[in-house]
Amino acid sequence: MDKIQLLDRRFKTMIPAEEIDAAVQRVADKLNERYKGKTPIFLGVLSGAFLFLSDLVRKTTFDSRLAFVKISSYEGTQSTGNVKQHLGIDFDIEGKDIIIVEDIVETGHSMNYLLEYLRQRNPASIAICTLFFKPEKFLYEYDIDYVAMPIGNEFIVGYGLDYNQIGRNLKDIYVLDED
Repeated sequence: MDKIQLLDRRFKTMIPAEEIDAAVQRVADKLNERYKGKTPIFLGVLSGAFLFLSDLVRKTTFDSRLAFVKISSYEGTQSTGNVKQHLGIDFDIEGKDIIIVEDIVETGHSMNYLLEYLRQRNPASIAICTLFFKPEKFLYEYDIDYVAMPIGNEFIVGYGLDYNQIGRNLKDIYVLDED
C-alpha cells in the first residue's frame, strides 16, 4: 500500500484511480439516461469537485453547460459548520435543469445552503451528484441523487480533495494513516 506525506500528516492509499474511474462511469451512465435530449447545467462546486466534474462531463453524451460556485465550510480536517459563498452563478437559471457536482457530501450544511440559493432562482430541476457521500454524518432529509461512492467517516485526500490546500492533484484517494 502506497503511503505519502502531506504537510504534517501521513496518508495511505484507500481507493485506486481505476476504482474512481469506474465509479465516475457508472454515474455518467445514469446521467446519460436521465438527460438524453436535454441540455442541463453542470454546477461544479469549487475547488474540490473540479477533477470529478471534468471526468464526469467527458463521459456524458448529452449537451450541457458548465458553471461554478465556490462555497466552503472546512478548515484543516474539520468542518466549521459555517458556510461561506465566494463565487456564485452570474446568469439566469430559471426553468433550467441543474446538476450540482460536489466532491464530497458529509453533514450537508454546504449543500443545504446551495440548494436554498438555487431554489430562489426557480430552476426546472436540481439534481445532486457527488463523488463521495458520508451517510453517517449527513444531517438533512433531502436525497443525494447520484453517489459515486459512499464512504465512512474517514478524512480523505486526492482526486480534487485536499488537506490544507495540498493533495488535490493525487490520482488516487488517500486516507489518514494513523498507525
